[in-house]
Amino acid sequence: MLNRLSRPAVRLVERYLPDAYVLVLLLSLVAAIAAMTVERQAPLAVLRMWGGGFWALLGFSMQMLLVLVTGFMLASTPPVKALLARLAALARTPGMAIVLVSLVSLTASWVNWGFGLVVGALFARELAGQVRVDYRLLVASAYSGFVVWHGGLAGSIPLTIATEGHFLVDAMGVVPTSRTIFAGYNLAILAALFVLVPLVNRWMLPSDNEAVVHRPAPEPAAATASGAPQPADRLEDSRLLAALVGLAGIGFLVDHFLGGGGLNLNIVNFAFLMLAIVLHGTPRRLLASLAQAIRGGAGIVIQFPFYAGIMAIMVESGLAATLSQAFVAIADADTLPFWSFIAGGVLNVFVPSGGGQWAVQAPIMVPAAEALGADVAKVAMGVAWGDAWTNLIQPFWALPALALAGLKARDIMGFCLIQLLVTGVVIGAALLWL
Repeated sequence: MLNRLSRPAVRLVERYLPDAYVLVLLLSLVAAIAAMTVERQAPLAVLRMWGGGFWALLGFSMQMLLVLVTGFMLASTPPVKALLARLAALARTPGMAIVLVSLVSLTASWVNWGFGLVVGALFARELAGQVRVDYRLLVASAYSGFVVWHGGLAGSIPLTIATEGHFLVDAMGVVPTSRTIFAGYNLAILAALFVLVPLVNRWMLPSDNEAVVHRPAPEPAAATASGAPQPADRLEDSRLLAALVGLAGIGFLVDHFLGGGGLNLNIVNFAFLMLAIVLHGTPRRLLASLAQAIRGGAGIVIQFPFYAGIMAIMVESGLAATLSQAFVAIADADTLPFWSFIAGGVLNVFVPSGGGQWAVQAPIMVPAAEALGADVAKVAMGVAWGDAWTNLIQPFWALPALALAGLKARDIMGFCLIQLLVTGVVIGAALLWL
């Protein structure tokens, strides 16, 4: 049944979903028009909001570009390629490949969202070279595991409210992760998704005559110096230089974790880079891998500033607050976590940032939870799951995975649309009744 349902969804998305860059331009116009019509903002005021916020994500944009580049460089090292190949060899059929990549992505995303984005896409590339399977669904399966990130160990909202001195500590106190990440309802959601996401992906598998099969092109070998090696050539081929720098970086990581440091996006990127330096062996090989990796980063560079502008319009115009208040108005103590989830999902299409979304919704949702007598921790997790849920159809987060896979958003979003419906029912039901 899901295979039959996925066919029209895939055709619909392939026909009507534009390139991710065109989509962000359309979202910019929608946000601007809504700010002027709903919030009665003057056109000049909206223009200033948009332009003033345009560069607010520069640091994050660089982090995401490095997720793509360092992840690719690490995956292209001989030891990691061999490891991925051995793991991919476990998938002897197309169905096994879909289930395996889904489980790998779910696990990696639960540990850390940046890690999950890269690992899933790279493993999908490796599987495509060994199993004859629909490449679109394979990459969609890798991306669909990302849906669990905000209920996992690196969820920004639960970690924020568990931190002493967070910006709403006076209103809600410090909320331990035992009431969010490790709460019974959250663990139940995770368990259900770890079962259903791989199964739904498997059930959407196209028949052999419908499958779009892709074999990744072989990676070009690193260039070698011609003629008698010069001192500069010896440095570029120096294993000692790479080992000294890379091992020093690994030493920093060991000290970081032994000292109680956590896993965040900067640490993930640092770890990928240092391991890539060591495992490539020479600077020349690393630079050859970098040249190949960087070509996929154009979407991140050009699109993230537009999303920053959209976020500024949504927040400064009051649109985000109006949206959240509309859902609060129809909620009671039992249903507020569910409506927080729906509001978070809608808002995430325009403000695809967990931390940014919480900063917008929390001043509305937390007082509402107190007034209605709702579980404030569960309301916070409703926002978190809403943020994670609509990432399935929001190309913002898919850009690094798509760049690594060599696909466009329209290639995978039809399958992700089916996952959106299934996971939405599971998460929403759990927030209502558990």
